[in-house]
Amino acid sequence: MSHEQNREPGRGIGDDRPELSPGDPWTRLPSMAPATPPAGGRAGAGVSAVVPGGLAPLAARVRTAPGGGGPSGGRVVAPSPLDPGASRDPHGIHRTLREEFPLTYDPLLRAWVLSRYADVATALTDSRFTHGHRPGDPPCARAHVDVDVAALRSVTERTAYVLARRIAERPQADLVADFCHWLPAGTVAAAVGVPYRDMMRLVRGRAAGALAGECGGQIAVREKALASFLGNVLSDPDQVAALRDAPAGLVGRAWAESLRRDPPVQIAVRRTAAEVPVSGGVLPAGASVALLVGSAGRDPERFREPDRFDPLRDDPGQLTYGSGFCPAVILAGLEAEYALRALFAAMPRLRLAHGFRPVWTGLITWAPRSLIVRPGG
Repeated sequence: MSHEQNREPGRGIGDDRPELSPGDPWTRLPSMAPATPPAGGRAGAGVSAVVPGGLAPLAARVRTAPGGGGPSGGRVVAPSPLDPGASRDPHGIHRTLREEFPLTYDPLLRAWVLSRYADVATALTDSRFTHGHRPGDPPCARAHVDVDVAALRSVTERTAYVLARRIAERPQADLVADFCHWLPAGTVAAAVGVPYRDMMRLVRGRAAGALAGECGGQIAVREKALASFLGNVLSDPDQVAALRDAPAGLVGRAWAESLRRDPPVQIAVRRTAAEVPVSGGVLPAGASVALLVGSAGRDPERFREPDRFDPLRDDPGQLTYGSGFCPAVILAGLEAEYALRALFAAMPRLRLAHGFRPVWTGLITWAPRSLIVRPGG
């Protein structure tokens, strides 16, 4: 995914309001005048969006009700991904948006919102949407030409085993703080020859860029993706048993399934370069668009039992990464594979602490804030 919130690693993301920093993509979201539905407008009726250059027709579902706040004096009925409580339970909001508001304007995001899988997948790949980049999208193949995959595999494996052994003798550990926080940065540090003591200071800047170029800022995203992956696996004893000594192919399927169910970036930002028909209407050219990747991954029109973590599902699909060659994508998959292998090798009886269940949280990014485990079982 193109960007992530620029937070200090390991910091909680459970607040209901996003904390934005100068490097955050939302601080660079192009401004857009709010929609102006006609007086007495109703759900599904044709409305106009105010865009640079004048009015553009839009058949969208921008519902209002009398009484304050909305662009025409009403209040917006459609829920927002930034509503209070969304950081802990966005799924009800996503469900309402998919079913009732497949296209709606969100004043909090200052953008049109897409929530269905088909629309989000289109927006991530269609050239009519600009101002975005995913690792694995076509530009990556042109940007990375001298990447030694075997070397990346070697340093990922070595780093994962070192980190796992460091916590193996503890009575209790937090895998988010003690493992997931360090593995993505440590892998890049080893790959570019940064001394371990300087890892966190340098890897998040020019050292990461030396390896991953435009995708260098993906380290924090990979931390969250890894935490979600381990949380999904360790929460289910059957998955622990199935993946303990699983071949790389099965681990890869579990990794992709975790990216679908709990993508590390919930909202991606795009802008339309032309009018684009989508569910519920037509996006005007020049519009800011918020893509609800988290909602798309749980769209029942695309996935059976979408809330279930099932690495063996016959309808897989994830939108976090593109399908092309990119070091950030390769590293993310290798980190997931060797995280499991190293943790289970160093701690054969590894399990979640008694009574602990992972809690996913976040608004723009999404991951468990902690994974408390007992290394000795």
